[in-house]
Amino acid sequence: MRLERLNYNKIKIFLTIDDLMDRGLTKEDLWKDSFKVHQLFKDMMNEASLELGFDAHGSLAVEVFSLQAQGMVVIVTKSTEEVEEEEEEYADDYIEMQVKLDESIDILYELQSFEDLIQLSKALNLIGLTQGAVYHYQERYFLHLDDYAPAEIETVIAVLAEYGSSTTLTLHRLQEYGKQIMAEEAVRQLNDYFQ
Repeated sequence: MRLERLNYNKIKIFLTIDDLMDRGLTKEDLWKDSFKVHQLFKDMMNEASLELGFDAHGSLAVEVFSLQAQGMVVIVTKSTEEVEEEEEEYADDYIEMQVKLDESIDILYELQSFEDLIQLSKALNLIGLTQGAVYHYQERYFLHLDDYAPAEIETVIAVLAEYGSSTTLTLHRLQEYGKQIMAEEAVRQLNDYFQ
């Protein structure tokens, strides 16, 4: 679990698939209202309090974004509305949540070197995948995939995990601050140039 403060009343929590599995949860479980999900949220808020000084009291807006290969991104925002004096007494024991769920079909993987990217493209080409875009940001390479058959998602993720790692960066951040090296058909181009 990785935490990041976005501003004084908003934090971002990144949960990997392994974080969920360690707690006996799947991504599908997060859409349910169960004890395990409540315990996970309580653990996240305790860690946010310890690491970031983010105390969750009163009304919270929780946005959960499911990323295909990376896991989940949870954005928690504290209400800036003034709490009435009667409610203030119960603020420690009471949390009101408004939850918004979203799922992304994009897959974004981080690679340490250009050589890793070349080797990955050869492996992806063998399973028939030729699409993708490549970005360079902070001395790392990132492969973005959004055009694949849903049936092959497990295979694609398994191949990606051999050469790289999931990232907490968003595609929007890469597009704004990173340098796009290949805009489309990156896997095919890498195989053509470095065979």
